[in-house]
Amino acid sequence: MARQNYLFTSESVSEGHPDKVCDRISDEIVDLVYREAKRTGVDPWSVRIACETLATTNRVIIAGEVRLPDSLMKLDKNGNKVINPAKFKSIARKAIRAIGYEQDGFHWKTCKIDVLLHSQSADIAQGVDNAADRQGEEGAGDQGIMFGYACNETPDLMPAPIYYAHKILELLSEARHKKEGEAAKLGPDAKSQVTVRYVDGKATEVTQIVLSTQHLDPSWDSKKVRDVVEPYIRKALGDLKIADNCNWYINPTGKFVIGGPDGDAGLTGRKIIVDTYGGAAPHGGGAFSGKDTTKVDRSAAYAARYLAKNVVAAKLADRCTIQLSYAIGVAQPLSIYVDLHGTGKGVNEAQVEEALRKVMDLSPTGIRRHLDLNKPIYAKTSAYGHFGRKPGRDGSFSWEKTDLTKALKDAIAA
Repeated sequence: MARQNYLFTSESVSEGHPDKVCDRISDEIVDLVYREAKRTGVDPWSVRIACETLATTNRVIIAGEVRLPDSLMKLDKNGNKVINPAKFKSIARKAIRAIGYEQDGFHWKTCKIDVLLHSQSADIAQGVDNAADRQGEEGAGDQGIMFGYACNETPDLMPAPIYYAHKILELLSEARHKKEGEAAKLGPDAKSQVTVRYVDGKATEVTQIVLSTQHLDPSWDSKKVRDVVEPYIRKALGDLKIADNCNWYINPTGKFVIGGPDGDAGLTGRKIIVDTYGGAAPHGGGAFSGKDTTKVDRSAAYAARYLAKNVVAAKLADRCTIQLSYAIGVAQPLSIYVDLHGTGKGVNEAQVEEALRKVMDLSPTGIRRHLDLNKPIYAKTSAYGHFGRKPGRDGSFSWEKTDLTKALKDAIAA
């Protein structure tokens, strides 16, 4: 029997956190490649991106394996095609500027950017381009396990702690960008943490609030920062009660002026729990940002969330965890595992597992087609979570749709 009364904590980080700066740059590069493919008439199914970014004091390094449209290549002195770094540097500067970094230690205009991208390994490409188990289809870009999760704690079927931790930072970021009053003096780098009390398995109140946010005015102390941010925190928490004895830790170390990559080096893919469910569900280990969707680390995690969300939205269960596993060069998942955590509504896990196979092709090709993933829609996923977001008109967050509920019910009934 699962525990019903407990405290659970999740954290989020802002788009100006060093790791998230790197995620943003990597995903902007994914979008750049998809845009260039469309603009130049290149088949978007053919592109490959596995991009990693490192950022530190006034320095950005971009590396990885790619297969690019010719518009992103140039000829070297020997007439060989090589990657043209200019557009990648430009897109990185635009991302840093959009986040808001114009500081001595990290400035979009003056930071040095190195581009070390190179062509995708032929050994990897052969397995992805031609699946061992499906003639003419893509194989998975790597082996691995991916998880999806949904629960009915919040309107977007996300766990409450991570849902509200994200919302706090989203509101503060929005106020900073709009230059609302004294929030205009907040810096891009911030972290939040929310502890929620569960009673009888339900989120009832917040017992601990932690927020550390960069500020550009060095005279500010912790009390001043709290005065500025508290209204946004209360608005973000909405109807979720703040306990009478809730502990508030706002900039608990005091001054936080030096932030971003100048204060702490950043790397792509180092905030995978922030990206997913805040620790309330398992994570397979692979990061998302910087990868095209032949990489099942990304696409299959999106598919697993999509399916889990539709199970809960169909009221087949209050909670659902799904695991998928893949082998490199093989199209179909090796296994599908479902856990309803004892909350199934007249169905069991085996029935749901069988239904999932019927309602969606879970090969990389099937996932990309079903969720329409070959698009420049990934930069906006790089902060405030890949899940629990509203589907966009541009096709972004298609994995958050709940359009599969009838098909799931019909498959189970059959």
